[in-house]
Amino acid sequence: MESITEDKKTREDQGKKSAGLQGKTEPGGGLSEGEEKQHVTFLIGEETYGVEVLKVQEIIGMTQITHVPNTMTYMKGVINLRGSVVAVVDMRLKFAMQERDYDSFTVIIIVEVRDRMIGMIVDAVSDVVSIPVKGIQDTPHFSARIETDFIKGIGQVDDKLVIILDVDKILTSDELNEIEKDKAL
Repeated sequence: MESITEDKKTREDQGKKSAGLQGKTEPGGGLSEGEEKQHVTFLIGEETYGVEVLKVQEIIGMTQITHVPNTMTYMKGVINLRGSVVAVVDMRLKFAMQERDYDSFTVIIIVEVRDRMIGMIVDAVSDVVSIPVKGIQDTPHFSARIETDFIKGIGQVDDKLVIILDVDKILTSDELNEIEKDKAL
């Protein structure tokens, strides 16, 4: 599986130029009208999701996951990623979708969530796409019972809608603390 890992410092240095922001910024550091952000897109079920490319550290094929007992149902366990213990979350279960068997297309996207590495199990990775900032619409508010805080917005790539996720909000602070506790076991 091809990795999109780059040295984090290099990626941050190149941030606006190559991995997230293209176009000109306004004098106050704001976004200009023609600006685009790059997103790694992936499938969960029939839906296409995306996360900012700067949040993605690496994409790996499915690997051996060590189960941690008494954890949240969507936390599948931990993996050893070059000597670091990384918690792995099944995004189907996190989004209350039906569980399915992993196959050759299933991947783990390693993302940075509030200075922690978390693995997101998704059905398949799609592509890296540029989405115009002005083309990302706010999240519709469905009802008070449906949690949508982790959705940054809805973008359009060609004729497909892409649900843009905010990786820093997919897991609550309590969930992150629980994961850190479980990793230590």
